Amino acid sequence: MAPPAAVAAGGGGQQPRQQQQQGGFGQTITGIIRIAVFWYFASKFFSPKRSADPSNLISNLFQKGEPLDMWLYLSEHEKFNDFGNEASLVWHETNIPYATWGPESIRTLSLKYYPSEALKNNGSLYAHVFFARSGFPPDPNDPEYQPQAAFGRTHPVVAYLPKSRSDKRKSLLGNSKDAEGVQSVTMLHVADNAEADAKDDGPVEWIAYWKPNITINLVEDFTRYGHNAVPPNIAPYLNIEPSKGNYYPTIFFNEFWLLRDKLIAINESVTELALNLEVSPISMMKWQLFLQIDQSFQIHHSYGSMIEGEADELKRVFLEGNPYLLAITMVVSLLHSVFDFLAFKNDIQFWNKNKSMEGLSAKSVIVSFLCQLIVFLYLLDNETSWMILASSGIGCCIEFWKIGKAMHIEIDRSGRIPILRFRDRDSYASNKTKEYDDIAMKYLSYVLFFLVACFSIYSLMYERHKSWYSWILSSLTSCVYMFGFIMMCPQLFINYKLKSVAHLPWRQMTYKFLNTIIDDLFAFVIKMPTLHRLSVFRDDLIFLIYVYQRWIYPVDKKRINEFGFGGEDDQTSGSTDATTSKEDEKKTN
Repeated sequence: MAPPAAVAAGGGGQQPRQQQQQGGFGQTITGIIRIAVFWYFASKFFSPKRSADPSNLISNLFQKGEPLDMWLYLSEHEKFNDFGNEASLVWHETNIPYATWGPESIRTLSLKYYPSEALKNNGSLYAHVFFARSGFPPDPNDPEYQPQAAFGRTHPVVAYLPKSRSDKRKSLLGNSKDAEGVQSVTMLHVADNAEADAKDDGPVEWIAYWKPNITINLVEDFTRYGHNAVPPNIAPYLNIEPSKGNYYPTIFFNEFWLLRDKLIAINESVTELALNLEVSPISMMKWQLFLQIDQSFQIHHSYGSMIEGEADELKRVFLEGNPYLLAITMVVSLLHSVFDFLAFKNDIQFWNKNKSMEGLSAKSVIVSFLCQLIVFLYLLDNETSWMILASSGIGCCIEFWKIGKAMHIEIDRSGRIPILRFRDRDSYASNKTKEYDDIAMKYLSYVLFFLVACFSIYSLMYERHKSWYSWILSSLTSCVYMFGFIMMCPQLFINYKLKSVAHLPWRQMTYKFLNTIIDDLFAFVIKMPTLHRLSVFRDDLIFLIYVYQRWIYPVDKKRINEFGFGGEDDQTSGSTDATTSKEDEKKTN
């Protein structure tokens, strides 16, 4: 094995990139931290009680601040006892104070490692780290070796991860682009896609990845545990000395901030690999927090509530994001969730109590359901996590329920297959509302169909898709995101023609407008696609028009409100109550 060559020493540290965190992470981050903290305190309160007899307690063999020497060996064998091989020794430090914080407790080293041919061909490599009291050797064969003065641990430097599935998307017109963007029409591209699909159907291929950072933490733990009362979250990491039953300091290889995109694939073309080493102390609480968060990530992933790679994205938010901006994002995300819930609640209340469709656009309700259905089918086709899929499915059902409140739904059983028939309500068809709704939808549909056709053609020519079905769904979904605000315009036209806005659900619209303001904040401080940023401001324009209409149109006491009652009904009921109370007073007198 070729020895590694040290190139630099000193505290390197990972340089943060300038990429900002994506929106929508606040809720997930809060849930992850809440679960981690709950498990941490649950393990403290519900762990087995410690024995009160000091003779039955085990303690740390080392004292706080005790100087330690460290040796780190790299070997292709998992079991290591070749302490005399100087080529395997890549790092040696002396007089490291145990469990103290200061510049002398943190040691770093950066080096270049030259992989062997065996390592290039799916080989393995292990880091063997040993600590001993200053002046004592780590080699058990050394005459001065003492079992209670030395301890160590082994950690793999190479990780094996499944190879990413090849992209099954292809140009439906038979066009393929090379890396420089030049188009070529050839059957070879189709053959490559077929070969990739055949490989995907076979066994999973595993790839060796190099870990460029190894962080060795010595846990500050001086707790006295009972022999049979070690907490279950600590027991797997506790290294017990067999003669007296006490434990060595815990060595923790910290990979919490090692993201997958930082790993380096190992193949025959690799000639040298960078390796950054660090040894430092870590507090008991911080160590447990890292473990609990990793466990919560695994549970979320097993339940399907977190897709592959999302845990790294959440870590990237903390690693590369501004802490003040992160705090603001979490607070704003919480407010966004509250306003979403209030808007949802008031929307249900409005349609549940609504008795008249006068002044309301029934066609916008139908189009809203179709848009929600398109988004649900798109998420289903792209293998989204079941939590997002369930949320979209529930929203789709609610939109269909709103159609039942806006129109009469009947089941026609005259044919072989029962079909649903929709009929306008009398309060909608008996006045000018239906006429104005038809006029607005007629002209807006021309614009919408033209935009959908243009975008679909562009997507077909210049983008790749898994199938024709995926192309249709992706084109329709993109149009829903980009041109969905057009569906809000018929209601503006109806308001203009009726010169009234008393029929609108203003509570729900107020909460949605507040959410739009929050989206404006995210659009300024968070990196996002340009189309999404424009979609935020186009919603502002629509809501400002609604607010302007509410200001210029006076309140009509005769018009029916969202609960099916008019202002004159309130006055009539008020006068009736006053007359009844006067009659009661006369009878009493």
